[in-house]
Amino acid sequence: MSEIKPLTPYRPAAGRDGEVTCLPFDVFYRAEVHEIIAENPNSFLRVTRSENDFSDDANPTRDEILARAKDNLDRLIREGILIHDTEPAFYVYRLESNGSSQTGVVAGCSLEEYKGGRIKRHEKTQPDKVADRTQHIVHLRAQTGLIFLAFRGTAKIRKLLQKAVLSQPIYDLGCDTGVTHTIWKCTNTCDWIEAFEEVPTIYIADGHHRLESALRARDILRAEDPNGQDGQFDHVMAGLFPAEDLTILAYNRAVEDLNGLTETDLLAKLTESFDVQETTDTTPARHGEIAMYTGGKWYKLTRRNGAAEPSDPVDRLDVSILQNEILAPILGIHDPRTDKRIQFVGGQRGVTELERLVDSGEAAVAFSLFATTMDDLLAVSDADEIMPPKSTWFEPKLRDGFLVNPI
Repeated sequence: MSEIKPLTPYRPAAGRDGEVTCLPFDVFYRAEVHEIIAENPNSFLRVTRSENDFSDDANPTRDEILARAKDNLDRLIREGILIHDTEPAFYVYRLESNGSSQTGVVAGCSLEEYKGGRIKRHEKTQPDKVADRTQHIVHLRAQTGLIFLAFRGTAKIRKLLQKAVLSQPIYDLGCDTGVTHTIWKCTNTCDWIEAFEEVPTIYIADGHHRLESALRARDILRAEDPNGQDGQFDHVMAGLFPAEDLTILAYNRAVEDLNGLTETDLLAKLTESFDVQETTDTTPARHGEIAMYTGGKWYKLTRRNGAAEPSDPVDRLDVSILQNEILAPILGIHDPRTDKRIQFVGGQRGVTELERLVDSGEAAVAFSLFATTMDDLLAVSDADEIMPPKSTWFEPKLRDGFLVNPI
């Protein structure tokens, strides 16, 4: 049984969704954020990345950054750019791209269920990032971004989704990324609540830091008002999507040096565990293959015949094979969470970015991986294990600013 709750969010007024909404704050480089908010003062990035609202030489304090974020959110509300939906509702959210689509529902999910392990995770969180987003939630008294959750679909929920998309949407936004975002408001809340009672487990697809931050914010707000009734802060705003509809792209790696090795040394060490072939293929065709770019050439690395397939759901991941057999023993990257020599290149930036990093000298070697699958993610989560960092890149991304949950 999974508990969901309808929301009473702020959302863009009619015709304002295109200027307000944006991709999640953590997919942009700083220079990109500066450019976007300079061109569009109503971009929600001024709420989620308010440090970029200051000049480069301003050096604002954390309190000043949080105050600016709140001021920017308050202005959007005060000027009617964001309106308040006071009628409790769920929101069906469809993303269409390249001829495929995924449709889910935005709801409040129980933080107590997350704390109790019924909303399953597959990644560790970094304390500094959690602390940063916790402060953001508490200071704004709002959850400003969607957490991306997955569940094994049911016939009842599929039927509700199919029915919802027959009505008039409140938003239908085509973006220059090629993704169309369509949202419907659903006030038949009892039907949705009953349908999710049949869902035994929910999985975090993307948003581990946001979810952990929401839990920490709840604890802070409860401590401030210990006699208060069950509040909005006991639930977290999330988009819940059938797992079978979701697409994961590869999360690739680039390393700035060869750990004291020459290119010839590196290739020699790799041949101890892999068949190494020069290739023109930049993307692995199957699980167990790794594409490597160094010295202006691509190589296909294939685990030698007879190498045992790991039975552990984490060890069999391609990101784990790369980490355990190449990055750690050969290149000296023992903790990719903290090692400054490694960069992670996700999703749409693709192999072109890997080639650019190596050709420019910013990196010495790059690795293109076979993408983790949803079956991999569910297996790791069900085993209560943790994937290596940056194992999954979901595409398309849910946009920030469509819905803002006040707490």
